[in-house]
Amino acid sequence: MNDVRTILLHRSVYADNDLEADALREYLKSKGTFVVNLMSSPGAGKTTTLTKLINYLKDKLRIGVMEADIDSDVDAISIAKNTGVKSIQLHTNGMCHLDAGMTKAGLDALDISDLDLVFLENVGNLVCPAEFDTGASLDIMILSIPEGDDKPLKYPLVFQKSDLVIINKIDALPYFNFDLEKCKERIKYRNKNATIIPISAKLGQGIEEVGDYFINKIKCWKE
Repeated sequence: MNDVRTILLHRSVYADNDLEADALREYLKSKGTFVVNLMSSPGAGKTTTLTKLINYLKDKLRIGVMEADIDSDVDAISIAKNTGVKSIQLHTNGMCHLDAGMTKAGLDALDISDLDLVFLENVGNLVCPAEFDTGASLDIMILSIPEGDDKPLKYPLVFQKSDLVIINKIDALPYFNFDLEKCKERIKYRNKNATIIPISAKLGQGIEEVGDYFINKIKCWKE
């Protein structure tokens, strides 16, 4: 019986995207544009939060927005109408996530030459977007009170990946069985380094704290 050498090759199916994402981060650094990848479930309040946040930041930073959805342009229209900042819609043609190549194509279309900060609102779900590196400088997510405080246990990757977790709709706490402190513990269990900021986008509560978080992050990134 002949001796046969068996060589095991372990290569991530995401390896090419990871390389492209790293190259995109270097490119963005050279351009001085800070990109934030925003993830959440549908209905968690991404667009409402972005609107309040941009209106707080737009006198301090030059901001653009890329709205990703399977179809429609309602979010991009809403952002442009309610904030006045540059906004474009990205259609994923049925895909439930964005990758680095799609992000780069969107940034080229947006034209970042005069932008300090770009928000990328990813497709609404807690699974696929967390699996792909978009090339962003920062990953954040929004968890809303109606979704329940158990989501960090059920969807670990998105919490492990996020630098900032925003807990939205805290004005609805009296109406839902949601333990805020237990949720914070579960987030820290998944990601001990995550910053957690509870807000009510509807009422504007906590928006200044989130805005100042971004200002500080961008300042440190530029140093």
